[in-house]
Amino acid sequence: MKPAWLAKLSPGWRARMVRLGFNFHPAFRGTGGRVEHVSHDLQHMRIRLPLTWRTRNIVGSLYGGSLFAITDGAHPMMLMAALGDDYIVWDKSASIRYRKPGLTTLYADFVLSSDEIAQILAKLRDTHELDWTFQVELKDKHGAVHAAVERTVYVAEKNYYRQKNAGGDR
Repeated sequence: MKPAWLAKLSPGWRARMVRLGFNFHPAFRGTGGRVEHVSHDLQHMRIRLPLTWRTRNIVGSLYGGSLFAITDGAHPMMLMAALGDDYIVWDKSASIRYRKPGLTTLYADFVLSSDEIAQILAKLRDTHELDWTFQVELKDKHGAVHAAVERTVYVAEKNYYRQKNAGGDR
């Protein structure tokens, strides 16, 4: 898990520090979103995006950039925490599909199940690197979906990645 000192904290404090880290990071703060909840095992996060003067677009709905931006970083952080320091995790690509205007506060739930972690580790034993795609829906308090985001994350064994890229431009 990065940073390494975070792994030394108790689960409760680790969850609090992740929530605070996201909420106080200038790039995330600029989205208008706020992390409301982080589970102690770091396998669930809930982010709230309120409709305010800062997140409202010219037609009065939530700004699409804010909808998209609040989904950045959650799954990679959760994967880094679950897999540990022997793996490299990066966001690779993302797309958003707007379904209806956000005229109220929206919520995004990020989930990384134990089964999903086991599947990723099993595939990494065979391939040493992979792309894993996550789906996130932004919903109102009634559960209506306003946008759907698909994020692809690159995961590789650190030693494999270093050997593969030895002598390269990176």
